[in-house]
Amino acid sequence: MSTDVWLPFEAHEIDGLPDAGEAALTYRFWDGGPEFPADPADCAFYVVPYMKDSETAVRPLSAMTSVRVVQTLTAGIDHVQPGIASLAPGVRLCNARGVHDASTAELALTLTLASLRGIPRFVEGQRQEEWHSGFYPALADKSVLIVGYGAIGSAVEDRLAPFECARVARVARSARATERGPVHPLADLPGLLPDADVVILSTPLTDTTRGLVGADFLTRMKDGALLVNVSRGPVVDTKALLAELESGRITAALDVTDPEPLPAGHPLWHAPGVLVSPHVGGSSSAYLPRAKRLLAAQLTRFAAGQPLDNIVLTTGS
Repeated sequence: MSTDVWLPFEAHEIDGLPDAGEAALTYRFWDGGPEFPADPADCAFYVVPYMKDSETAVRPLSAMTSVRVVQTLTAGIDHVQPGIASLAPGVRLCNARGVHDASTAELALTLTLASLRGIPRFVEGQRQEEWHSGFYPALADKSVLIVGYGAIGSAVEDRLAPFECARVARVARSARATERGPVHPLADLPGLLPDADVVILSTPLTDTTRGLVGADFLTRMKDGALLVNVSRGPVVDTKALLAELESGRITAALDVTDPEPLPAGHPLWHAPGVLVSPHVGGSSSAYLPRAKRLLAAQLTRFAAGQPLDNIVLTTGS
């Protein structure tokens, strides 16, 4: 039975990994470079390199004939889905739920506050030696709608708690109850959007959410509302968003875009009322310790034959 484990970190850098000899595992370092560290056919547990393109992520998958676990270091799995069909039945695909919650939620709040309080204008004013005083919107007393209420969406609400928001509404794929209040299904969005001053997108990219924020969605947002996207670029229809931004009716803060990276000359760069950050929601100092703890825990379970956490799907089922 294959026992190779492909890691994007050197094994000695991860505290708590099962001892290779005792667990009968062989740790191989691969961070997406041109040469594989060993025969992919011998890989049993593949940790997908972080912040690599989809082509790199799936490159070894078709040759991984013995792989039993594919572990991403992202909450989303859309970058590995093109290679899933090449895997044998029974392979467990696990995501990194919990690794990016703090960092992404922190950025969602940062983008919200920066956009509302006019920080981009102040930065430009400092560059031009211009003093832009006046009144600016506050997050206090605003109504916030979180679209995508998983671990990251919940972490966003944790960070909204001290800011005296008027109310927070939550939307996910299906309805459920939480200690904070109800989570509405996606079907309720048309009735919730007109009341939201701030709409924060933290939903995964799926067939259901691709293009979710299109012309109809945006038209239902109230005048002056702010759209914050820390999910995936294709959740938003870029052409429809540009039309609304150029009209001045809404504003946006985008950590993700479609296309991505946003090419030079793209109209989103200079659209009125938009703040763009370069997909850095998860790539902060909070990432490494959480990613390494996840891998140590998952591989300990794997070596002991115990159930894994964060299983998103099992091939062939």
